[in-house]
Amino acid sequence: MTTNPFYNALFAILYIMTLVAGVFYGSDFLGDFFQESIFLPMGFLATFVLSAALMGYTFLYQPLLLILDGHRKKGVELFLYTVVAFAAMTALVIFIALIVGTVGGPGIFTD
Repeated sequence: MTTNPFYNALFAILYIMTLVAGVFYGSDFLGDFFQESIFLPMGFLATFVLSAALMGYTFLYQPLLLILDGHRKKGVELFLYTVVAFAAMTALVIFIALIVGTVGGPGIFTD
């Protein structure tokens, strides 16, 4: 990824939002197209492994390169700043979800 922790965290949160939106709205779009079979759990597990690999790359690749190049402090700072930026974006998403509420229901701050 980049050496900008904001971009790394933004990529992670956008990937998660895209994945969740695809699962959430995909069932409505596809309807009864899929039959329950052994391939659905395999697909979900493969998606989980892919997500772990992408998040590992997003959060760890550049910091590890910096550490291996002898810039330990810079690498640790990049990792921690990325985690903090991701935590802030996650908190923002949760806050928006609480305000907006769920589909078909009121939000936490509404009547």
